[in-house]
Amino acid sequence: MIGFLGDVLSWFGDPSNWIGPAGILNRLREHVQITVAATAVSAALAIAPAVWLAHRRIGGTFVVAVVNIGRAIPSFAIVVLFLPISIRLGLGIGFWPTFLALLFLAVPPMFTNAYTGVAEVEADLVEASRGMGMTDREVLTKVEIPMASPVILAAVRVAAVQVAATATLGALVGWGGLGRFIVDGFAVQDNVTVFAGAVLVAGLAIVTEVILAAVERWIVPTTLRSRAAEVETVAA
Repeated sequence: MIGFLGDVLSWFGDPSNWIGPAGILNRLREHVQITVAATAVSAALAIAPAVWLAHRRIGGTFVVAVVNIGRAIPSFAIVVLFLPISIRLGLGIGFWPTFLALLFLAVPPMFTNAYTGVAEVEADLVEASRGMGMTDREVLTKVEIPMASPVILAAVRVAAVQVAATATLGALVGWGGLGRFIVDGFAVQDNVTVFAGAVLVAGLAIVTEVILAAVERWIVPTTLRSRAAEVETVAA
């Protein structure tokens, strides 16, 4: 075991594993690129409709249940499923089937938490705001969204970590990223490369969690953070 870990350290210490198209730096760039893109687009697709529906009290449990159907499908199956769809649409293999699969993975938790966060704002608080003369738009932007922000940001954080981890599967459909070390290592039975790739993916997921948790603490007032803790399991 000690010898194996020594080989892993040697692998990381080899400059040739860091540079070039197949090096760590380029694979990390690819992985971060698709993670950021998928998380950002998922947030744009999920949060605004969920907030509006919850504000209008439209759909309720039915809408959330429909959106969450895809969460029952394993991540690997989602990536493989989107491969022929991407090819049929003329998008090819690699980036697009991986990107589409990551959207399918990230949208449900963001939608669910955004809907839940706004829908569960205390009715008395909303009515008091209307009684103070706030318009419907002001109630949404100045009361409901701020109160729901801890829950929404928690969902973005959880989804981003899931995307960073799942993007590894993109290597199975021709995409790059850190998953290439795992897939290519398996192909040649190089356990050192496989282990190193797994360490890199886990490290990126941890860094993503730490950065977004810090952003969440910076944006959300301390008095509201308990709301995120109460319903964060919805996005898990």
